[in-house]
This record gives sequence, C-alpha cells and structure tokens, in this order.
Amino acid sequence: MKKYGLLATFVCAPMLFACSDNSNVDTAKTDKAQNVNLAKAEAQGTAAENHTEAAIASGVDYHSFANPNEVRVTHLSLNLTANFETKQLVGEVTLDVKRETPNNNTLVLDTRALDIQSVTVNGESVPFEMGETDPDLGTPLTITLPSTANAVTVAYSTSSEASGVQWLTPAQTAGKKHPFLFTQAQAVHARSFIPLQDSPQVRVTYDATIKTPEALLAVMSASNDPTTERDGEYAFTMPQPIPSYLIALAIGDLEFKAMGERTGVYAEPALLESAAKEFEDTEAMLEVTEKTYGPYQWDRYDLLILPPSFPFGGMENPRLSFITPTVIAGDKSLVSLIAHELAHSWSGNTVTNATWRDLWLNEGFTTYLTYRIMEMIYGHDRFKKEAVLGYQDLENDIAALDENDEILAIDLRGRNPDDVFSNIPYEKGALFLREVEQNIGRENFDAFLMQYFKDFAFKSITTDTFIAYLDDTLLKQYPDKLDAERIHTWIFEPGIPQGAPQPESDAFTKIDDTRSAWLSGDVKAAEIETAQWTVHEWLYFLNNMPGSLSETQLAELDSAFSLTSTKNNEIAHSWLMIAVENNYQPAYDRLYSYLVSIGRNKLVKPLYRELSKTPEGKAFAKRAFEEAKSGYHPLTVKANEGYVN
Repeated sequence: MKKYGLLATFVCAPMLFACSDNSNVDTAKTDKAQNVNLAKAEAQGTAAENHTEAAIASGVDYHSFANPNEVRVTHLSLNLTANFETKQLVGEVTLDVKRETPNNNTLVLDTRALDIQSVTVNGESVPFEMGETDPDLGTPLTITLPSTANAVTVAYSTSSEASGVQWLTPAQTAGKKHPFLFTQAQAVHARSFIPLQDSPQVRVTYDATIKTPEALLAVMSASNDPTTERDGEYAFTMPQPIPSYLIALAIGDLEFKAMGERTGVYAEPALLESAAKEFEDTEAMLEVTEKTYGPYQWDRYDLLILPPSFPFGGMENPRLSFITPTVIAGDKSLVSLIAHELAHSWSGNTVTNATWRDLWLNEGFTTYLTYRIMEMIYGHDRFKKEAVLGYQDLENDIAALDENDEILAIDLRGRNPDDVFSNIPYEKGALFLREVEQNIGRENFDAFLMQYFKDFAFKSITTDTFIAYLDDTLLKQYPDKLDAERIHTWIFEPGIPQGAPQPESDAFTKIDDTRSAWLSGDVKAAEIETAQWTVHEWLYFLNNMPGSLSETQLAELDSAFSLTSTKNNEIAHSWLMIAVENNYQPAYDRLYSYLVSIGRNKLVKPLYRELSKTPEGKAFAKRAFEEAKSGYHPLTVKANEGYVN
C-alpha cells in the first residue's frame, strides 16, 4: 500500500493545538480516530516520531491566523455602508468573544487588504498590531483585550480590490440601470470584507445593518423579508451559528417572487419570471429531502440570481443560495445545481468541514444527496445519466491531477485553499458514499445519514471525526459488509479504488452507437433523431467525440444542430471545446462572445486552457480576457490570467 502522508492525519501535535478543546470540533472522537489510526501506522512499521514535523495535525486550520483555541469569536454585529463610487464597504464590526483558555487576552483575527481605522472596547481604544502579510492568507490582526472585555469593535473599510467582493457597473447587469455588489467568501475571502476568525471551525451567529443607495435592495445569508421597504437601510439576523465562509451580501436592483411556501427567488426584474419558472420545483426538492434526511433547519430557502460574472455555478449561503444565471436553460435541464445548493443545507451548512482539507465532507455528501434528490424528483433514468456524466468528470480530473491531489483528505499546507476545488471532493466523495450505500442497502444508509446530520448539527468536524463515527456506527452494525481498510483506501489513497461502482445508462449506450455510426459515415448528422434528447444526451454525445474531427465533420454537425448558436450554456461549452481543439473558425465569434459574457470558471477556464496551447489560440484568448477582465470576478481573473500572459 502506498503512503501519501497518511500518518499526517493521525499524529496529535499539541504545539499546533491538534488536541486542544474545541467546542465546534468533536475532539473526543477525533482523538479516538487518531489513536486508532496511529496503531495502524505503527503496525505498518512507520514510526510516528520520525514524521511529526511533516505531519498534518487533524483539526488545525493551516489557512487561518486566528487563535480560536484561546479566544473564540461567537457573534458578529455588522454595521456597513456600501459606497459604489469608491467600491468600498465602510463601517464597523463588533465581535463577541469567549476565552477558551483562562486569562488569555490576546485575540487574533484574519484580514486581507483591510484598512483598520480603530479598535475599541466600550468606546476606549485598545492596542492592536497588523502582522506580516501572506499573499494567500492575508494579514493577522492581533488585539490586546482588557481582562474583563467580552466584545471588541473594529472600525474598517475594504479595499476596492477585495478578493471576496465584486462591484459591477450598470452595464454589467441585466437591467443596465443600477450597479450591483455581491460577495463570495469561500474559501478564505470573508477576511477581505470583515476582520474575523476566518476558519470553518469557528461558527458564529450574526446580525447586520447594511446601508445602500435607496433604489437598491440588500439581501444576506440571513433572515430576508421579501416585503421589506426599499429605504436604503436593511437589518438582518442569522440565529444559527455558521462558519465565516457562509456570510454573504448582495446589493442590486432586485425583486422577489415566491415559488412555494418556504421558497422564492430574488433576481433583477429582467430575469425574475424566467428564474422562478425554471426553478419552480425547489419546494418539492426541499420536501423530499426533509422526508429522507430530516427537517430543514433554516426557516426559508430562497435563491438569488446573480449577474453572469459570478465565478461559480452556485454558492450554498444559508437561507439564500447564490446562483449563476447560466443554468436558466428554459427546460429545467440544469436544475441539479439547485438540488446541490439545497442539499448543502444538510451537508455543509449544518454539518461542516472543520478545515479545507476536509472539504470532501461537505461536497462529497452534498453531491451524493444531489443525485438522490434528482432521482426522487425526476426519476431513475435521469439519475443514471447524470451519474455517468459525473463519473466522466471525475475520470477527466484524475487524468489531469497529480496523485496527491486525488486524495479525499488532501494535504493543502503551503497552498492556496482554493486549490482544493476539483471533482475529487465532489464526485469521488459521492462515489465513496454510493459504495457504502450499495453495501449496506439504501434504506439503512438513509437512516445513517439522517442520524449523522442530527448528531453533528451545527458542528464542524474533521475527516478523523467522521472515521471514528463510522467505527462506532456502520462498521459495528455491518462488519460483514464494510471494511475499515477499504474505507481507508477511499479517503487516503489517490485514484478510484478498484471495484468502485461505475454508473451506466442504457440511454447513453444508444448515444454511443449513434456517434459511432456518424463517425463511420453510415448516417448523416441530419438523419440523427434528436427530438427526445435532453441536455444529458447532448453532453454525452459531444464530450465523447474523438479529439480530432475534420472541418467537414464539424460543419456537418453545426449545420444539422445549430451548435454554435445554442442557448444552452453547458452544450455551448462542450461544442466550443471541440471547436478550439480542432480550430473550427466558424465558431470563434461565438467563442469570443461566450468568454466575454460569462464569468463562471467551470465554463471559461477549460476554454482558456485549451486556447493557450497554441500561439494563435493564446493571442485570441488574451484579446477576450482583456475585454472581459473588468467584468470578471477576482477569482476568475486569478484562475485564468496565467493562460493568457
């Protein structure tokens, strides 16, 4: 068996607070997992003392300067004004704190490019110091608290280039009349608009007062009142404790439309009706998920449709998921994204990864739930097709990634935590859970998940905590069906374990036959019957084309199916990838407009990467990137600038 830093998860390093008390991370179970796994490592002949320096301390957040094990922030009170002229959020935050160790009066917060104007307790200034800046993690803010202080106020303003805030001009919105602001805090970008302990193991409640231009509406990942009056000042509360990456704010010309008793959509007026129609099944998704996995604990579940520059498909901000408009296809073909963000209300928002190394506990569980929700709402055939496409995405990432990045419990030390996002935590994590489900039976696994979400509700946990929980539950209940070594292989080894479930779809077998017949010249593209095809058939048909196609073949496909002008952004992406790989120039005008009008990284990054492989393609990409750059989110700029420079 290969060893990829496995011992790192097992060693308890007190100097790094790995074993210190943490009210949000279940350290008792973590310690148990560490002890069990240490014994395994020793049995393999590995001496722990020889690896302590290189070991990953379970539960330690290597991407935060904060000291929650000593002084922990428990609540935030925000009072901010959005200045669209200077592109700044200006105001203050009051942080309630709890001393985890006696007589400790040093509070360390995370910041990035913030202008700290003052730090006060009860109106009196207290000493503070800005530390050395790290390019990925920002700058620590160290505050000396009076011995009796249980709250501290920091007055500050954000940078106009804050990594977690995007300011859009009216021209970059759907309505073209008003500016727009939205935040994106995951993974470590909350520190760019709030000084706080920016670690997923620090959960806080919060309240906020947000001041805006009177014509605009502010919404947050908190209690939103759809009937609130537009008066330029809005109040919010979030009574459930959440990690900092789930704090979110958006301001724009927004209107609301209900989709059900507990669900609705916020969007610019031009998108409101189409979004509400596209996502009208959200209430049904919520109800079936509750029935299978336990009660929804966040009051309402609403959607916010953002401008197309949003860098992700969606963001699971509690009570108000942020959604890209690129999934409004007109036929509900891309609504698995909504199921995914909703599923996070259980896996991720209620039970959260304690560090970014443990992201698979969020995304693997959520991806598994996504497939289950889609199956319950839209049927088994659609589930099978989406599972096959997800498996192919996973295979593509495994072919492209280094082995160490194919591990669920990834080592991210010394790296930007945004590097964790690939299909490994999502699809590999879901595939692992699907294998467990198949081994013990779906009904038994559903019961396990419902109890898991209950037992760890509003806690942040580590991979080791989860392993210990499996030891105490499923491995004891089903010793003849589950194997600790197999689970270990899934979590700590690269690749897909031999014998893993491999999704199949009869519908796609027919697509394979159709594609082969066309490639061999036995049928013309115009003769292919596609009337019953969904987006899944189209993606499978296109994504599995050979790497090289002739100009004649490409023109035939385009003429028969109008692929260059398709309005479905996912199909367009697959077709444009083929066009770039084969230098199909008739599609390049659409390629250019696609790159400059969409900021979703999943859709634009592969195109920039492929274009950069030739001098001509790189020059084309650079022209598009320079035009689009001002409208791209900072994360999209960072992800793609290397391909064009």
